[in-house]
Amino acid sequence: MIALPFLDPQDPCQSFPPLSQALDEPNGLLAAGGCLSSQRLINAYKHGVFPWFSDGEPILWWSPNPRLVLFPEKLYISTRLAKTLRQQKFEVTTNQAFESVIENCAKLRVNAEGTWISEEIKQAYSKLHKEGVAHSFEAWREGELVGGLYGIALGKMFFGESMFHSQSDASKVAFVHCVNQLKSQGFALIDCQVYSEHLASLGAEEISRAEFSQLLTIYCSKE
Repeated sequence: MIALPFLDPQDPCQSFPPLSQALDEPNGLLAAGGCLSSQRLINAYKHGVFPWFSDGEPILWWSPNPRLVLFPEKLYISTRLAKTLRQQKFEVTTNQAFESVIENCAKLRVNAEGTWISEEIKQAYSKLHKEGVAHSFEAWREGELVGGLYGIALGKMFFGESMFHSQSDASKVAFVHCVNQLKSQGFALIDCQVYSEHLASLGAEEISRAEFSQLLTIYCSKE
C-alpha cells in the first residue's frame, strides 16, 4: 500500500509531490492535509492540483488523468440551447452574487455524490473572491438567482469549480456567458476537472495529464 504524502498545514509554500505520483485508484489522488489558505490554493491550481473532499475528511488534493477541459473556441451550443439564448429568458451577470452562487452549489452537493462544499471551502473561496482571484457567473430570472458557477482565474486559464441550476438551462446559459467573456479577454483554456455529460455536451473534452501540464506551463505561469 502506497503511503499518501501529508502536507504541513503550517507551510502553505510547501511544494506538492510530482503529478506523476498521483494514484490511479482513486484516479488522481495526490496528497492530503495542508490548508486552504489563498497562497496554498493558488499554488495548487498553478501546478494542476485542486482540493476535493467530503465534510469530515482531511483535505484531499487531486490531479486526475485524463483531465476534462474546454477550449473556448470549441464551445458547442445545441439548437435547443441556442433557442433559449435567443429568447433571453435569463439575465446574466458576473461577480454580482459570488457567495450566493457558492452557497447554492453547496446545497446541491449535500445529497449528491461527490464533494460536499463545507464552510471551510466557502470561506476560503470567498476570500479568494475578495482578493480578485475567484469569480462567479450568474443567471437570473425575475430577480431570482436560478443558476451559476464559480472558479479561479490565473494567467490565461480559468479553473471551474462548481455550478448549479434551479431552472432548466440556467447553468448552461451562465456557462456560455462565462466562456464568451473569458474568450473576449484572451483566456485560452477552461479546466473542468473531471468528466461530466453536462460539460461534454457543451464541448468539453478529455486530455491527458501530461498535455494539461504542458498547457499550464504555457498559459498559467508558475511561481
